[in-house]
Amino acid sequence: QVQLVESGGGLVQAGGSLKLSCTGSGSMFSRNNMAWYRQAAGKQRELVASITDMGVPDYADSVKGRFIISRDNFKNTVYLQMRNLKPEDTAVYYCRGSGEYYLGNWGQGTQVTVSS
Repeated sequence: QVQLVESGGGLVQAGGSLKLSCTGSGSMFSRNNMAWYRQAAGKQRELVASITDMGVPDYADSVKGRFIISRDNFKNTVYLQMRNLKPEDTAVYYCRGSGEYYLGNWGQGTQVTVSS
């Protein structure tokens, strides 16, 4: 059984920061890549950041220099540290992985709202 649960979203003013967490169940977390996605109202879901099993990150151009993805395999958790948030970052944020963590359905996500 595997499951991913996102948390850490909230309301923040432009220029502020938030740290999102995604915690997974199961024993294979450390052997899989993980990624963060987001979906703004009325728009398609997009890839925000990814991290390999070895901890190598990659980012969408829109968040480079502002967001940092990291993981703690002991806690079965992947994080997204978001800095200098902009109103256009407002969206529901989801996590998803490779292998066992490539789930057939998206989780509930966590809402990030950035006020202007």
